[in-house]
Amino acid sequence: MNKYLQLFRPGNAVMGIVGVVVASFMAAGLDILDEWVNILISAVVVFMFICGGNALNDYIDHEIDKTAHPERPIPSGRMERRTALHAAIVMLGGSVVVSLLTVDAACIVIVMVACVLMVSYEMALKQRGFVGNVTIAVLTGMMFLLGGAVVGDVRDNIIIALMAMLVSVGREISKDIEDMDSDEGRMTLPMRIGVGKAAALACVFFVAGPVLSVLPMVWESYGPLYYTVVIADAIFIYCAAAVFRDPHRAQKFAKIAMVVALVSFILGVFRF
Repeated sequence: MNKYLQLFRPGNAVMGIVGVVVASFMAAGLDILDEWVNILISAVVVFMFICGGNALNDYIDHEIDKTAHPERPIPSGRMERRTALHAAIVMLGGSVVVSLLTVDAACIVIVMVACVLMVSYEMALKQRGFVGNVTIAVLTGMMFLLGGAVVGDVRDNIIIALMAMLVSVGREISKDIEDMDSDEGRMTLPMRIGVGKAAALACVFFVAGPVLSVLPMVWESYGPLYYTVVIADAIFIYCAAAVFRDPHRAQKFAKIAMVVALVSFILGVFRF
């Protein structure tokens, strides 16, 4: 495989593009085609941002990858470490520059903050356990904010963004509980406060998502099909219970619940 394709891992970036387009649809509804230029720009921004983040990850984790991912460009000797750093700077910096084309202050600020968080995470925060968990969760939620910003209505996506952030924290903690035996050089939350307390905190975050999902029902923000979100809520509550005895199952089902919730928000755009 081409060394730059391995470095950037564009498959992840494509999933990010799908996410921001869906987020734009949730905010703009059937009027999404009126904003096709800005949506195209946001797709390029997300692609560059994720590719840049992956390149920075390979630059930072080059020693770990000698064992964990020896086939990647740097540990395999096919790319110099500084080349990966230059690629990361170009892609992350480029995402900010391209975002300027939207001429939208909210969009530009979101991208700039996301880049700062990404660099901070890779350089230091991912070694800080819970702080790193929260950083990843915030980056996940910001994708929905960006999707709303590019169509001029970030407010409509605040609830789904907050839900994504909260349940992502729960999922990240679950992963840390599962990986306690293999984590080296990181002081994760379960290591700091113990598995039981970490699981309890993950439970709180898993339950917080369903609590927030009630607000659009109260505010009548979406059509009747949005009520299918109760399926996702039920799965999240199951995750809250499962994290105590099977953290792997909890974080696996959390991913399923996030997809179901996303579909519910999309369906809710259609009013009958």
